[in-house]
Amino acid sequence: MPALLLSVLFLLSSCGIFRNRNSPDYHAGSPYIGTYVPDGIIEEVRYPSSVPGPTARRMIVYLPKDYDSTSVRYPVAYLLHGARGYETSWIKKGDIFHLTDSLLRSGRAKPFILVMPNVNQYDDDKDFDDSRYKDAAESMLEVDGTVESAFIHDVVAFVDEKYRTIPDKAHRAIAGLSIGGLQSIYLSANHPEYFDYIGAFSPVTWLPYKYSPYQGFYKKTDEKLASQFGENPPRGYYIMTGKTDYIHFAAEDFHKKLDKKGYVHYYVLSEGSHEWYNWKDYYLLLMENAFKD
Repeated sequence: MPALLLSVLFLLSSCGIFRNRNSPDYHAGSPYIGTYVPDGIIEEVRYPSSVPGPTARRMIVYLPKDYDSTSVRYPVAYLLHGARGYETSWIKKGDIFHLTDSLLRSGRAKPFILVMPNVNQYDDDKDFDDSRYKDAAESMLEVDGTVESAFIHDVVAFVDEKYRTIPDKAHRAIAGLSIGGLQSIYLSANHPEYFDYIGAFSPVTWLPYKYSPYQGFYKKTDEKLASQFGENPPRGYYIMTGKTDYIHFAAEDFHKKLDKKGYVHYYVLSEGSHEWYNWKDYYLLLMENAFKD
């Protein structure tokens, strides 16, 4: 699909709309939104970046409510935003704290740590501007592998050091919506020893990547998938999209690619389109099935 057409479609989707600096949504802002009080412990964490861009980024972390009163170690789920998103998108639009509380209250999921990082690429601290909003074209054209290449070092290793995690593949999940779905696919394929549960929610599978020393992150897909689904394949690999999603063909083609190779995965075709109501359901489905073995 031509890059221009894809950009227009993003503008019309619920990934977001154009915003200006006077909009309350221009910056990621506080994770404490509305009147809902989460059961868990919410932390805003600044962590250093090891690749070109801002010197530090921010992640929002949800800890189980008993975290401070026990010595228990927990699995970790990394949840990524899409184009025009940032670390609070799942909070502002996805009602993520309520969803997570409902999973844990009902016993449909084992207690876990939820991490929502900012995975946009920015030029420097001035461009970063405290987790500013990026429009569709800027988001897509800057998916070049830079921030993704440092994800394991900057985010996963940081979380494993700071929190009581279970630092192995069986106890890590990664998922994201739209471009975040693309990033989840490649983060797990580039690091097959790190994630046992993968969720690609309405994933984009093609973008006009700009030249970057880090663009190899999105190359040699077949080789990386062969390694990922080799001797120790993921326990839960989910591709989920809506029947009327304007890019559902991308998820369907990727599903067929995996199917042709005999790679075990789950393909969920739901009603609806490129919308938050679907992504919320996909998150619930993934986490209901993660960390059960």
